[in-house]
Amino acid sequence: MVCAKETILLFSAMAIFGFFSTTLVDGTVYSVGDSAGWTGSNIDYHMWASTKTFQVGDTLVFQYNQQLHNVVRVSLSDFHSCNAGNPIVTYSSGNDSITIVGPGHYYYICGFRGHCQAGQKLDIRVPKAYQLTDIRSRKLTKAPVAA
Repeated sequence: MVCAKETILLFSAMAIFGFFSTTLVDGTVYSVGDSAGWTGSNIDYHMWASTKTFQVGDTLVFQYNQQLHNVVRVSLSDFHSCNAGNPIVTYSSGNDSITIVGPGHYYYICGFRGHCQAGQKLDIRVPKAYQLTDIRSRKLTKAPVAA
């Protein structure tokens, strides 16, 4: 009987570990702006992002002409003001792959003059995932036993 319980527990742990490791490793790859890419031409990046559910482990691929555009990760305030002067990081290869490493908001703009103001900006929202540590940290209480 004890062996059967240990076996079930082992398989349950393996299934849970397998689910979470697959979720974190095998993220979705998103081509920003789909076939139009990161060009700013008639693309509503807010609308594009609103149709996606981003998760930790997903990859954003920015494709653009590096002589005409770049990708600048900025803070919320710099996102709203289209200020590329205080970048968190700047990408300029023309084919940048950025993997989402944690929950939160990721703000991207084009740093070329006037592009952000014209709408070439992207807010990626990644919700916090429910993790095993959240389950283990909860205090479990026994239900009262009827007398």
